Amino acid sequence: MKNPMLEVVSLLLEKLLLISNFMLFSSGATGEDKGRNSFYETSSFHRGDVLEVPRTHLTHYGIYLGDNRVAHMMPDILLALTDDMGRTQKVVSNKRLILGVIVRVASIRVDTVEDFAYGANILVNHLDESLQKKALLNEEVARRAEKLLGFTPYSLLWNNCEHFVTYCRYGTPISPQSDKFCETVKIIIRDQRSVLASAVLGLASIVCTGLVSYTTLPAIFIPFFLWMAG
Repeated sequence: MKNPMLEVVSLLLEKLLLISNFMLFSSGATGEDKGRNSFYETSSFHRGDVLEVPRTHLTHYGIYLGDNRVAHMMPDILLALTDDMGRTQKVVSNKRLILGVIVRVASIRVDTVEDFAYGANILVNHLDESLQKKALLNEEVARRAEKLLGFTPYSLLWNNCEHFVTYCRYGTPISPQSDKFCETVKIIIRDQRSVLASAVLGLASIVCTGLVSYTTLPAIFIPFFLWMAG
């Protein structure tokens, strides 16, 4: 049986992660033309390589399939609205991506290297060094990626592009980026000043809006949960 409290905490963590990286997604809009006009020397890439595109706060990952094709997980709101492959196969815009993250729908799709990287620099197999894990054979990595192509549920914490490539590359889905974010949230929760700050904000909201349920209950329960978690 699922623990309702854990589900609530998981949902809050995902929304916090989404908010913390909202500027990352939005900033990509100005780089669309740049990404499409950039040229990448793909002759140095091998089928099964992990391609990494570092951003301001996050890194996007994909598996190189050869012939200038990259398999990667992309949130996309259109997947929940239409089955028209002609529309969903177009390059995912930032609005489609953000809304896809919110409604938690995505696909593992194939794009060109240019559309995958959007003008950013590409690192190759950097995860091998940072995770210090033994990679599977490149052909096996590529085949795993190809088998997973299509619709998939999406979660910033539990099923993102990093989980996809680490499963393909190492056999185990992990996401150091999500783990790091969760550790940061734990530090904040364990800091008793967070309890005090939430209590003060709760009292201020009650003073401003009066004793109504949508302010009173959060003002009581949020500091209580933070205190219990700490």
